[in-house]
Amino acid sequence: MFKLLKRFGGSYRANLVLGPLCKLIEVVFDLFTPIIVAYMIDAGVGTHSVQPVLAGGGILLAMAAVAILFALACQKMASRASQGMGTSIRHSLYEHINALSHADLDRFGTPSLTTRITNDVNQVQLAIALGIRQLMRWPFLAVGSLVAALAIDVRLGLIFVVSMVVVGGLFWFVMKACIPYYRSMQAKLDRIALIVREGLSGVRVVRAFVREGHERRRLADAAQDQAATAIAVGRLSSALNPVTFLVMYLAVCAILWSGGIQVNIGELTQGQVVAFVSYMTQALLSIVYVANLVVVFTKASASAARVNEVLACQPSVTDEGAEPVELWGSAGLPGVAERADGAGLPDTAEQAGASKRVPTLALRNVSFAYPGAAADAVHDATLALMPGQTLGVIGGTGSGKSTLVSLIPRLYDATEGAVEVLGRDVRAWQLKQLRQVVGMVPQQAMLVSGTIRSNLIWRDAKATDDDLWRALELAQAAEFVRALADGLDAPVEAGGKNFSGGQRQRLTIARALVGAPKLLILDDSASALDYKTDAALRVALASYGRDAAASGELPPAVVVVSQRVASVRAADLICVMRRGNVVGLGTHDELVRTCAIYQEICASQGVEDETVSPGTTVSRHEEVRHG
Repeated sequence: MFKLLKRFGGSYRANLVLGPLCKLIEVVFDLFTPIIVAYMIDAGVGTHSVQPVLAGGGILLAMAAVAILFALACQKMASRASQGMGTSIRHSLYEHINALSHADLDRFGTPSLTTRITNDVNQVQLAIALGIRQLMRWPFLAVGSLVAALAIDVRLGLIFVVSMVVVGGLFWFVMKACIPYYRSMQAKLDRIALIVREGLSGVRVVRAFVREGHERRRLADAAQDQAATAIAVGRLSSALNPVTFLVMYLAVCAILWSGGIQVNIGELTQGQVVAFVSYMTQALLSIVYVANLVVVFTKASASAARVNEVLACQPSVTDEGAEPVELWGSAGLPGVAERADGAGLPDTAEQAGASKRVPTLALRNVSFAYPGAAADAVHDATLALMPGQTLGVIGGTGSGKSTLVSLIPRLYDATEGAVEVLGRDVRAWQLKQLRQVVGMVPQQAMLVSGTIRSNLIWRDAKATDDDLWRALELAQAAEFVRALADGLDAPVEAGGKNFSGGQRQRLTIARALVGAPKLLILDDSASALDYKTDAALRVALASYGRDAAASGELPPAVVVVSQRVASVRAADLICVMRRGNVVGLGTHDELVRTCAIYQEICASQGVEDETVSPGTTVSRHEEVRHG
């Protein structure tokens, strides 16, 4: 908690200091109130005189008015500090989460991060607000009441001290037992958030398989587990108030008994006894409120630890040591210069004549393993892709295709070997520049709420309408966008739910094309497209590369990840993967002759029936599959 205050409290230092001081002034008035009441009883009620009562009442009214002003000032400062710091923490937390690599995000999990940025920050906000408004008030009021009571009479003060020690001991015992429960409750909220997120995001699948009852039971079980913890801690804390009031009223009885005797013998006045009871009541109630603050701060401490855990996580993928790439050459980018270090990379026949040119993409003995995994997800991959060429990556589910391409824009860092883009190790690129050069379309077509335009300009905020329409034409999305009443300004719902799967995929492909990336990665991003649209997309991308080369620009290289042979058949280089290993590397014709795994994939898809050039026709088996 103190780490968050130190880090985010600087802008609200005045509120954090002046707020408690205002509350302190209010408490001083509360401490003087029993003394004035005692004066009104002794000098007014006891002597049947109206003047002391009126004077005392006037003073109480004036003190109450001033106290209200200071209380309102404290409330305003508490609101500013708590809401302002909460907003700053959320902003910083969200920004930090976006800086984390995929490996770091996998460590925490999306539901847990969601809970931390919402519920946990709320707990911290509440603690800050109550800390300013109450943390100074109740302890000071308890101590001040004790001192004032002892000043009135030491013997009666002993009853006061004993009762406070008993109540304080009870609260310490209960709070110590409750702390583990509060920490457990936050973790169980993560579980509830996970189930809710899965159920809502996968509602169509849930309904398709008639699993609504199962999902309700899952959520009910998680909620009951969390409720059981809350009930357990509630049972512990529920005994506090009754016991506290029992001790308080027993102490009041003892004070009245002993004080009555002293009033009879003239050692105390009636007003002093009333003031003493008021001080003791204030002190014991203060302990109750302090205990409630302990509950709040215990929850906030657990939440602050969870927030600090995320903020303390150092991103495993950073720009450290990277320098801006110097843009040069006819295309305005590195990669068109002559370089003689292409040796050691496998060249296709088409690459042989251009081996001195810098590859757009080069993998050199690249391996990657997920944290805690027993085996590499990608093992010893080596290949090169020249400007304007297409690399097809194919293999069964779980073969490491998506993991391989995620190493290129540094979503993960290779554990061994080197990944190079335009002749430069990706670790030497600044992330912003690298991801401007590399356009990636992930497996899950994700759009955000807004408009088609606002989604398309992610890579280039200055893109013109012509740029956007060109990207839509290439992605085979222009036709359905033109059919929309608002065109580029047509609304997009959260997740793009108002578009079909194929439309979402084409829009995400168009988004990646805006800004003219020099390396385009399509990670199974045409899986929802019909075969005709898929083929048209491939033809358009090939034409786009040829046009770029003809105009003297560096033609983009394309990496296509797919399980369809038809999608990669025309690629200049095909990488066949199995269990993280590259088991085949070459053209379609070469792999059909030399790679048994590729032969099996082709046979399973009826590709042996193909007799016409790739990209123009398809086997009867594919026609049946894709309609």
